[in-house]
Amino acid sequence: MPRPSSPRLLLLLPTTTYRTAAFVEAARRLGVALTVASDEPSTFESSQPAGLLTLDFAHLDRAVEQAAVFAREHPIAGVVGVDDDTAVLAAVIVERLGARELKGNPVTAALAARDKHRQRVLLAEHGVPAPAFELHALEEDPAGLAHRVRYPCVLKPLRLSASRGVMRADDGAGFVSAFGRLKAILKQPDVAACGEPARHFLVEDFVPGVEVALEGLVADGCLRVLALFDKPDPLDGPFFEETIYVTPSRLPERAERAIAACAQAAVTALGIREGPVHAELRHNDRGAWLIELAARPIGGRCGAVLRFETREGGNAKRETLSLEEVVIRHALGMPLTALEREQRAAGVMMIPVPGTGGGVLREVRGVAEARAVPLVEDVAITAHRGQTLVPWPEGSRYPGFIFARGETPEAVEAALRMAHRRLQFVTG
Repeated sequence: MPRPSSPRLLLLLPTTTYRTAAFVEAARRLGVALTVASDEPSTFESSQPAGLLTLDFAHLDRAVEQAAVFAREHPIAGVVGVDDDTAVLAAVIVERLGARELKGNPVTAALAARDKHRQRVLLAEHGVPAPAFELHALEEDPAGLAHRVRYPCVLKPLRLSASRGVMRADDGAGFVSAFGRLKAILKQPDVAACGEPARHFLVEDFVPGVEVALEGLVADGCLRVLALFDKPDPLDGPFFEETIYVTPSRLPERAERAIAACAQAAVTALGIREGPVHAELRHNDRGAWLIELAARPIGGRCGAVLRFETREGGNAKRETLSLEEVVIRHALGMPLTALEREQRAAGVMMIPVPGTGGGVLREVRGVAEARAVPLVEDVAITAHRGQTLVPWPEGSRYPGFIFARGETPEAVEAALRMAHRRLQFVTG
């Protein structure tokens, strides 16, 4: 339980996030006072006025003023957003509160991390290796564009996450087809609500090479790499649904150094100063390339794959921390001495949507058998019976996650694949 003098964290959590339980548990373990701010009111808010807060996420100015009014009665020592939109809101709240001790990013940096076009412009201005790109409008003629772009290319929306709407085209016919699908995605109500960004898209050069994910923590503009994940399944398109993340990376040390340097250059280019970052990069014979960088921690349930050890006090006692605890500690200015990822290898599989057409989920079979695979720690099915499973590129939600831990990355990857083979998703 938090003590009366405990620092208060304002945690910005959309109602659709998977992250609530992990962050609430992390705050409990750290003994900090927690206020969970969401975009929909809770029936318990009146009985827990310091612990629950409703903010109008759809209207930034109003949400910031609501947070400022709350902070006058309940002083806030740190603000954390868990996705791209709440990362922007967190930056604006920190700026509005104006307390020098509050850690946060400049609003311009948070906005650049969320907007893929602005991010590309800044990366190019600062010489960070990244795909060549062009910005286009949905009203343009796809057949005309198809004659002018270089192939292979990637069509990409400006705001969506989890590779939703991202497609590779290898020729003119493929470009026109991908354009039609992307236009339909951007016209969907949840996407169209973004406004102007939903009326434009990027066309980028496809960068070949192995893809990795980097989880990091920025302090005073300096990037600390928390983990580097291999993605052993090739991500060459036509769609980019991710599957397996395994850490530590099996890349040569020289490649890992180049990737970390590229990520640091991107952090500097965007102006990110504080907090978690999640980056996607590629590496080939020309070096490291920044594909995307977000000013937030890794999404979905994937954060559960990471465990860290830190040494506190003069007795060098080791303490195990979750990723969420690391993020909270940094936001509140708590010590993170000698922070290292655990020595064992770890991995997560984002379970692919079965088949190519998705369907309504009727049943998931073989969960117990998958959990019984050696090295597998958990199989978390997040989809519910009756839910429509939508494959990529239209979809963006995985039906579940498999977690494994072992002595080597190879053993962890093999366990994840074996567990996945034991699952059967029945749709209809």
